[in-house]
Amino acid sequence: MTLSHPAHPFDPAHASPEGLALALDLGTGSVKVGLVTAGGELVRQASRAYPALSVHPGWAETDPAAWWAGVVGAVQEVLEGLDPARVQALGLSGQMHGVVLVDAGGQSLRPAVLWSDTRSAAELASFSALDPSLLARLGNPPVAGMAGPTLLWLRQHEPAHYQTARWALQPKDWLRLYLTGEVATDPSDASGTLLYDLTAQAWSGEILEKLGLNPALLPPVLPSNAVAGTLLAPVAAELGLLTGIPIVTGAADTAAALYGSGLLPGEAQLTVGTGAQVVVRAAMLPAAHSSLHVFREAEGAGCYTLAAIQNAGLVLEWARRTLRLTWPEFYAAAQEIDADPLPTFLPYLTGDRTPHLDPHARAAWVGLNAAHDHRHMARAAFEGVALSIAQAAELLPLLPGQALLLAGGGTVDPWWRQLLADCLGRELRAVATPGASVLGAARLAWAGIGVERPPTRPQVTAVIVPQVGRISAERHRAFRAAYRAV
Repeated sequence: MTLSHPAHPFDPAHASPEGLALALDLGTGSVKVGLVTAGGELVRQASRAYPALSVHPGWAETDPAAWWAGVVGAVQEVLEGLDPARVQALGLSGQMHGVVLVDAGGQSLRPAVLWSDTRSAAELASFSALDPSLLARLGNPPVAGMAGPTLLWLRQHEPAHYQTARWALQPKDWLRLYLTGEVATDPSDASGTLLYDLTAQAWSGEILEKLGLNPALLPPVLPSNAVAGTLLAPVAAELGLLTGIPIVTGAADTAAALYGSGLLPGEAQLTVGTGAQVVVRAAMLPAAHSSLHVFREAEGAGCYTLAAIQNAGLVLEWARRTLRLTWPEFYAAAQEIDADPLPTFLPYLTGDRTPHLDPHARAAWVGLNAAHDHRHMARAAFEGVALSIAQAAELLPLLPGQALLLAGGGTVDPWWRQLLADCLGRELRAVATPGASVLGAARLAWAGIGVERPPTRPQVTAVIVPQVGRISAERHRAFRAAYRAV
């Protein structure tokens, strides 16, 4: 559907030979913007933060207007002093699973519901009631925060918004609509909605019918590197770009990051940020697992299996703030304590995905006594996150002794890296992948205008060998028992 599409003067063939792709990565807490050469060099970057609001317990929302304000500020920063004719294509990546309802004019009807929102927990029963063979074709267990359950909640609790809506979009797809007036999504984002048949690689009409959801709300699915529209004149003027720049469909943030960093089939990577993810690439569609996610990649018919840990940096920031420590004080306090008896920390501040799939799980320090102080609580917080990651990783098809690549802004501290390796019992190979999602979005943009290039493999900057026995089997058992007990 085209909302508006004026004639445009842009022609990539006539652009500057020192061309650049502009990449926008619309994350949960900030947008990251980069300018990337055809060879994959990130030459400029900027970011802008915006809030994720929780107006009720379990809710997580952002006003798309805040996204757009962040995009404008970051794009204008990276373009400062630059000839806009050098920007030849624009690529997108973004947070998965959310829902942005827009009307026929492309205006958002309400704040976007984010992936971390758990209000749709009751709607998961509708998915559980589906025939198991049909549910298996989704490749994913039903989880609150995915688009399918969220749409069921909106239909039930906000019928006026649901009935007025023309489209239900993923965050990056809302951004492309704003940029181009064109509606689309890609397989990597579609596969995370619980409405997409991963085997048929299409929206599941049967599931939509059984759930009573309107299939007309879902956008067409295009390849991640397809040109899905061109930059509208008013938007171009606001950003400082030329009208008519081609914009590709783009990909979900993890899929874009894998595409940008070149993880090979069979390799595995741990990324720690607000949440944490352990990802294993697969050339073929694997069997569905009750606690793991399978999503389509940004290229070809490949997939990746993902263990999704909902609370990592998010809960560590909460624990640091709750203990009234600065980050240096938080790390220092945790390192002062290295022996039992320690309290056990459950990190499920916003529920849990892998392995428990429990939106009602909550965080707690368990086993506190009068001898414990802020140091014990700080150490337990770090250990609880690491044990949660280790428990999730055990479900993945990893080979015995297989090392994990280690990425993400939440993994720079050497002590924290060592604790992660000790809890996982696996060697970690830290890699320098700054802006992997941005690089992936830019690579898609270049591919969309016919400039193909291989990914740049990340450089291993450190190897972290686990210290056998430092985290005892008893600590692992105590962590698991604490979840069952609370």
